[in-house]
Amino acid sequence: MKSPSLLRLAAVFFAGLFTLQAARPFLCCDYNSGKVCSVSAEGKIEWEFACKAPQDCWRLPNGNYLFCFVSGALEVTPAKQIVWEYKAPEKVEVHSCQPLPDGRVLIVEGGTSRIIEVDRAGKIAKEIKLVTTPTVVTHNQYRGTRKARNGHYFVCFKGEGKIVELDGDGRVLRSIHVPGDPHAVVPLPDGHLLVTCGDGHKAIELDAKEKVVWELNENDLPGNPLRLMAGCQRLPNGNTVFANYLGHGHVGEQPQFVEVTRDKKVVWQFRDDARFKTINQVQLLDIPGDVTQGEILR
Repeated sequence: MKSPSLLRLAAVFFAGLFTLQAARPFLCCDYNSGKVCSVSAEGKIEWEFACKAPQDCWRLPNGNYLFCFVSGALEVTPAKQIVWEYKAPEKVEVHSCQPLPDGRVLIVEGGTSRIIEVDRAGKIAKEIKLVTTPTVVTHNQYRGTRKARNGHYFVCFKGEGKIVELDGDGRVLRSIHVPGDPHAVVPLPDGHLLVTCGDGHKAIELDAKEKVVWELNENDLPGNPLRLMAGCQRLPNGNTVFANYLGHGHVGEQPQFVEVTRDKKVVWQFRDDARFKTINQVQLLDIPGDVTQGEILR
């Protein structure tokens, strides 16, 4: 009889997980498949919810799932009951959401060009207008947006190739031009910013003086080129998980996300061509911390 460990390894292999260390459970958005999924360490989809073009997702401390998609955002229980909802205006695109400590949800909207904080009743409790170049179409205006612990907002101006920091009242503090079209910005505890550069095919870490102190370039991972760099998560051990969005002609060619060390070694990667197409955001579910308190760095 085969040992449980051998059976588990076989199950992991046939599920499409190719690992260099133990596999991990995660939550993800699959943009082109139109779904948000929670996946076990063994590669089993344990929870799935259909929505159009999901872009950002979180598992909350209460076990519910918060995510945004092209026309709004939802909080959904494991039993798939919708307990909170925000519907965006027509001709608006939502590409980022974040649970906040006071129970509100931060959302960025292209079209209306604004950051909003939505309360538990689904009402807008705070609004900050954003100003972008008029020629940038709605779909390309904004991507990842985060509120830091100090109350400042960091916004990816995708179409302008920059990260903008605003204070709590919406005043622009600085504008940082980055390579490509930024898709994610993560404020780190040491004052650094972790940025994924979309079709710039790279990720960078900037210090407080905007100097690049670490970067991952298109061909730094042998046999696993960076495509459109989308969502990311910085782990407590210093590693980073990057969602390598495989749209634009690369579906089914390589792993859909990777975990990379500071010295650019892949320690874990995920690939399941049968069930996923274009994963663009990931949250590892075995990392301790409260996402509403900014303890998980995404």
